[in-house]
Parts: sequence; structure tokens; C-alpha cells
Amino acid sequence: MPGALEGIRVIELSHQLAGPFCSMNLADHGADVIKVEPLWGEDMRHIPPFIEGESAPYMMWNRNKRSIALDLKNAADHATLLDLIASADVLLESFRPGVMARLGLDWKTLETQFPRLIYGSVSGFGQTGPLADRGGFDLIAQAMSGLMAVTGARDGPPHRLPIPLCDLAAGLYLTIGVLSALEARHRTGKGQYVETSLFDAATALQMYEAVHYFTTGENPPRMGQAHRGISPYQVFPTADGYVTIGAGQQRFFECLCELADAAALVTDPRFSTPEDRVRHNDALVEALSITTQTRTTQWWTDELDRVGIPCGPVLNHEQLFNHPQIVHREMVARVSHPKAGTVRTLGIPLKLSDTPGSIRSSAPLLDEHSEEIREELGHAASARIEHSSRRRN
Repeated sequence: MPGALEGIRVIELSHQLAGPFCSMNLADHGADVIKVEPLWGEDMRHIPPFIEGESAPYMMWNRNKRSIALDLKNAADHATLLDLIASADVLLESFRPGVMARLGLDWKTLETQFPRLIYGSVSGFGQTGPLADRGGFDLIAQAMSGLMAVTGARDGPPHRLPIPLCDLAAGLYLTIGVLSALEARHRTGKGQYVETSLFDAATALQMYEAVHYFTTGENPPRMGQAHRGISPYQVFPTADGYVTIGAGQQRFFECLCELADAAALVTDPRFSTPEDRVRHNDALVEALSITTQTRTTQWWTDELDRVGIPCGPVLNHEQLFNHPQIVHREMVARVSHPKAGTVRTLGIPLKLSDTPGSIRSSAPLLDEHSEEIREELGHAASARIEHSSRRRN
């Protein structure tokens, strides 16, 4: 069944994670993504762990794509790239600001040649502003966006989230931007420039923290496991692990206290209202934790589910990827790779009823599709031979 983006061609000059994550989302839903790599391959191809010599991280977020290796400083390869762009709807790049201009591939140059082109850029700090020339990584964006300042133990040091949240958020924002620009092109017939950055994306995630600062003028404090506006709403210890409980609503709180044999907490003036419970969250959590530790995680999730209180066990990744709900939702998939064999990958989280996404192919080998891409462009066989010779040298 054709995907929602069937017929859309994307030329990807991006690397690392943010840009490729965007193009993976587009490819999963049917777009023809052609990944243009340097002759030695994108940097992520050299990141461990490896399966039969192939980078597992690279394979994770470069599925459903085709690869061609080009030297953009070579006139013939530069011309090939322009031919590819002429055939495309979208161009994605993630170089430092200024690099594409030096290659003659910046938006201002290409806009006049390809007026229907949607040109997507993602960078560390954006294309403009005092920090535009700086490179950026997820680590740096987490530090500068305030994420680290509010993450970790209340009295501990700033803490880096172990997932590359800023990269992923920037990739998702870029995906939204590209899809928005495609929809606008249906009305106007014109392409446009779409741009975001890791710093912008990470800052945009600061919803509660922005409310706190804009309202009080004070830096939001580090909360540890607690929520800024809801209590109880965090991780609780059990007899054999941990369970998360979200019981901020009054009826949930009262049911929780009944399950915990702690009816006195309901009439305690410190916990009378949601605002009171947030103010005295530490005391409330301490009192509830005495009881939660007397029962297993399974007991708590069963009983909390029975009365309708939102809850969930803290799963490790073995438990996650074998969880019946994840299996049912097809969030773990298998794909065949020409060198690595059958490998597992994450499934597609967005479910469309009529035009579902699909995992059609593994991440490409370097330059794997050069010949077929050149044939699609109508390039002569001699050009392919010259290109292959330069790759070997």
C-alpha cells in the first residue's frame, strides 16, 4: 500500500542524528530519500557498536533510504547533485551555517533555480544570531537550554539526559516544518526555506519551566522526581522494583490513600487540595512510600489499574521491547541488511489508517544505489565509471 508521502523525493545532505531522523520519518511514510554522502561515508557509519562491520546506530535511523557517494567539490559530482535537486521536492542539510553557501548550494542560490524546492536546514544554534557560527551537539543544547539545570537530584549537579532529546526534537520539528511547507506548496505552488536548531528545539520543550519563570521571575528549581504542578505524580519504590503513580486528581488521591491503608492522609490539612499536596509533596511521598514498599510492583499496577489510577512499572529495555503492548503495536520490527543480516529496528509510532508507513528496506551500504540513481537521472555509463574510479582512489 503506498505511503502518505509516495511520490515525494528528498535529497538528504544531513548527517549525525537530527537531520537523518527527520528524513527517516519522511521515508517511513513513503518518501524516496536519497542520502548523499561523502566518498568515505557519513560520520555515523564509524560509530559503534557494529554488526558485521556496519554501524548499528547508522542502521537505526537511515532505513528506507538510498545512498550515493559524491565529492561535492568535484565539478561532475556537483552537477550530479544539482540534477538530483532538480528532480526533488525537498533538500535537507545540517552543515554549519555558511558551508552550503561556499558550495554554491545555499537557499538563496537554489531558490531561483528550483522555485518549488523545500529547503530544510538544522544546525546547532540556527542560521542567524550571535551564536550562528558555532557548531552544536545534543550535549551542548541540553546544557544551554535549561534542560540540565532542571534534571537530576534536587541537590545534585546538573544532569545530562541519556537520550539525545535535543537532536530528536529538532528532527521532529524539522519534519513538521517540511510537511507544513509541502502543504503550503499545494496552495502557492512555491517552495520555501524551513529552518530549526537544536537550541531552539530544546528551548521549546521548556513548557512548565517557562511558565514558572515567566510567572514568578525566578529560575525553576530542580525537582528531582516531583512534578511542578501535580502531586503525587512520580516514581515510588515497591517491594521488588519501582512503580509510577499519577494521582493528582482528588478522586485518584483518595483512592490511592485507600489502597495504601492511609486514609488519614485524605483529612490531613497539608494534603487537602491539589495545591496543598504540591506544596507538601516531600511529606506526602515519604508517607506513601512506606506503604508502596510493602507490596510488589505487579500488585500495585493491578490494583491501581482496577480503580482507574494512572500507573505503570519502571521497565528496563528487555522488558520494554518484549512487552505485549509494544509487540502488539509493532514497535519492534525486523529488517534484512545485505551485510549485517536480519537486524531489529524500532517500529513506526505514527499509525495512518489508509496510508500506513512501512519499513521497506534497511539502511543502505555506502554508495549502494549509485548506479540506479544515475540511471534515473539519465547519466552516461562513462560518468559512473569515472565516479567509481575516484572512489577507489
